[in-house]
Amino acid sequence: MTLAERVNSETGAQAVTVPRMPGVDEDMRNWSFFMILEHNAIVNRSIAKVVQDLACGVEPTGAGNIDPKRDVMPSGSAGKEQIGAFQSSVEDYLQLVSELGPLRGTLTKRHPVFGMFDAHQWHCMLGFHLMIHRRQAEFVVNKVCGG
Repeated sequence: MTLAERVNSETGAQAVTVPRMPGVDEDMRNWSFFMILEHNAIVNRSIAKVVQDLACGVEPTGAGNIDPKRDVMPSGSAGKEQIGAFQSSVEDYLQLVSELGPLRGTLTKRHPVFGMFDAHQWHCMLGFHLMIHRRQAEFVVNKVCGG
């Protein structure tokens, strides 16, 4: 949210090509700040569904079954509304996790890169994913806003 304070509607929508970064695929390297937020909100909601389903002992369905190369891509028209959407996805996730029982030792679901994860491992993945894209977002904001 600190990075969001530095952008306006124009700078936040400006796509920037970032250098190769661990975890940032080629098709994710030329995004705007708002596109990064939209991507993370999509992923946050998906992981929330997976964690909830696994913690409740059911196979993930719906948003928990997405194609990581297709369903998590941002629209080309992502705008300032993505700030609120991203913030809500984080707050909703934190509320959900606070209401769930134990996350370790649940059913598992395959992560597309790392293999089978239980709810705890998916929970950890959310933070890891945000860290990857935070680096990308910092690069983008520094490029469009100076700094």
